[in-house]
Amino acid sequence: MVHHHRASLLAHQQQQRKQVGDDVEEGGVGRMKEFRGRLADYACQHRKHGHNALLRLLAGFALVSCLLLLLPGSPVSRAIDELLELGNEGGGASSLPSSPPCVKGICCDRTSPRTDVCVMRGDVRTHAASNSLFLHQLVVNKSEASPPTEMEMEERIRPYTRKWESSIMSTIDELRLRTAQQGQSSVMSCDVRHDVPAVVFSTGGYTGNVYHEFNDGIIPLYITARRYDRKVVFVMLEYHAWWITKYGHILQQLSDYPPIDFANDRRTHCFPEAVVGLRIHDELAIDAERMQRNSSIKDFRRMLDDAYRGRIQTIIQEEERLLHHEEHNKEEDHDTEEHNTEKPNSKQRPLLVIVSRNGSRAIDNEAQLVRAADAQGFRVSVLQPRQDMELAKIYRSLNASDVMVGVHGAAMTHFLFMRPGSVFIQIVPLGTDWAAETYYGHPARRLGLRYMPYKIKPSESSLSARYARDHPVLTHPDALNAKGWQVTKKVYLDGQNVRLDMPRFRRHLRQAYAHYAAQNS
Repeated sequence: MVHHHRASLLAHQQQQRKQVGDDVEEGGVGRMKEFRGRLADYACQHRKHGHNALLRLLAGFALVSCLLLLLPGSPVSRAIDELLELGNEGGGASSLPSSPPCVKGICCDRTSPRTDVCVMRGDVRTHAASNSLFLHQLVVNKSEASPPTEMEMEERIRPYTRKWESSIMSTIDELRLRTAQQGQSSVMSCDVRHDVPAVVFSTGGYTGNVYHEFNDGIIPLYITARRYDRKVVFVMLEYHAWWITKYGHILQQLSDYPPIDFANDRRTHCFPEAVVGLRIHDELAIDAERMQRNSSIKDFRRMLDDAYRGRIQTIIQEEERLLHHEEHNKEEDHDTEEHNTEKPNSKQRPLLVIVSRNGSRAIDNEAQLVRAADAQGFRVSVLQPRQDMELAKIYRSLNASDVMVGVHGAAMTHFLFMRPGSVFIQIVPLGTDWAAETYYGHPARRLGLRYMPYKIKPSESSLSARYARDHPVLTHPDALNAKGWQVTKKVYLDGQNVRLDMPRFRRHLRQAYAHYAAQNS
């Protein structure tokens, strides 16, 4: 599930970083002028001490200038960001020389509180046994080679997008990015040579939770790899075969090459470039201004359409064959109309999908919800996503829907499968207002959905049967949330179901139907 208090901390950190960046950008020029003036005064007053004092002062000035310029939001920081984004508008390996070379062949951007990203350019070689990527430096003239202490450099990175969360980052394999000269024993000969770049990332961490799989992995992978137009190889740490099966259709939209299991593929793979780590913008979001060709979350959604179109057609054909086979074997006097529960012309009615939950945060009166939605004029489908359910089937259901209804939780990530213009009704239990808006409400609006939160009242929560009407659990959820994630999880996430006030909820159903009618008039 989503870790609310940690994300809140992240939001606070980002606000602080933005303030620092704004301060630098707005006041940096003035401070530099002031510093130059003081330097001139100092030089004039201390001419008698000779050139040594001035040289020392100039060195200090250079150091301070670099520090100011390298702060987030400065021109140099932005230049590094552009360097790490890689490539021309056309993308692909042919555009690699357009960017300036990294210093000593390896450069890392560690300014983001969410993620580190490093780039290696040149002859990059994998070495799984030491959890290393080597940048092989060819020495033409041995007499010109620098001593190892000067030439060798090393960066360490855990390529996962929750850098600020130390507990989960400690579970991610650490990679060593190292330079090595020709002839050093650490440099292995190439077993497989690739003529396209590599993107290296981890599928560990919170993998297994659909929110984190998209927010921490799939969307950052799209952000990082889209520019290569599939001419890129994915190298994965904490490789999971089931993850490849689950997201294989998406991976095929981003890469023309089979992924590499870094730990278990002991061959030395050689690349002209490696990007280690993934970029991430916001919760389930893509900032078009930071993307090549201004790609947005809507472009990501269209990519999902492309990814699942073929598989969905196959599923439909399989169902039609099965239906034909069943009808062929029916007895001639079997009355099929007795088993048809749909109303006449129901195919013309808008489709409302209820994303159902078992256990915590379930809708206790779900059957009433189904009847109310049917009475409002919707066709109703109840979808209960399972770990073993093929993602294409979930995509097919929600892509065809006009309205999705569900209680706050990781399964709400599936709003990404809905068509822009559709309606997303998120039922918000007590104590989850901030998380529901941050993780699903705001991202859904960016996708172009009509977002309609339904915030339950204490009387609609199962907690009202356990606590007195004036208990802080019911009256002051924010105060309870302030006690920490474990309290929030125990009380509001794991210990709460909802029973909808149907007369009140019908207003949302009427609004959703009116929106559908207006969209299709």
